[in-house]
Amino acid sequence: MSAPKCMLLTGASRGIGHATVKLFQSQGWNVYTVSRQPFAEQCPWPAGRESHIQADLTDLGGVAELADELRRRLPDGCLHALVNNAGISPKGPGGKRLGMLDTDAATWLQVLSVNLVSTALLTRALFAELVAARGSVVNVTSIAGTRVHPFAGPAYACSKAALAALTREMAHELGPHGVRVNAIAPGEIDTSILSPGTAEIVERDIPLRRLGRPSEVADTIYFLCSEAAAYTNGAEIHINGGQHV
Repeated sequence: MSAPKCMLLTGASRGIGHATVKLFQSQGWNVYTVSRQPFAEQCPWPAGRESHIQADLTDLGGVAELADELRRRLPDGCLHALVNNAGISPKGPGGKRLGMLDTDAATWLQVLSVNLVSTALLTRALFAELVAARGSVVNVTSIAGTRVHPFAGPAYACSKAALAALTREMAHELGPHGVRVNAIAPGEIDTSILSPGTAEIVERDIPLRRLGRPSEVADTIYFLCSEAAAYTNGAEIHINGGQHV
């Protein structure tokens, strides 16, 4: 009997991350999760403690240590999927959109470290394991990377636009080694971090007139990591009910 496939998911503490863990585990995958928080005893996932790695991706110097820790846990040195879902979107007082004039250098660097640079460094650190599995990388961008969004500020938007460009570069560079790299760009997804005013966006801007479900995002991530997407490389799939059109 072959060993289960293995995935590493960053930003696993809520919403899309939870739905993705649930789906992949239901399909027999070993899922390793990364978040800034320590393991939560109320975690609903089987073997959650053994599968959790606490790491703060604002500390880029810790990426190598994170990769080493995962390497120690992989049963056969193969990483079949890396899902870069970690992301931060800073807000002003009272959850206000943080504009360019109100964003200082430290905030820019923090957002770019987590949302962009950590993705490149983590993929680089786990390159050998991805090649060994002929694995798949999925980067989570955003609708804010292609249009001005009423809640996401410029630091977040620029990081996600750059992540889309990085996805193309990674697909070009890693493809010859048998590793596919794609992105998903969610719009308004029904999670705990929705901002006030989302209902107006749904009615005004989304042709399907509803929020997306985290499970719908997870389904697309799973597709991109499966053999059904074996010839899909360098794509960015919009999951937003038509909000981008």
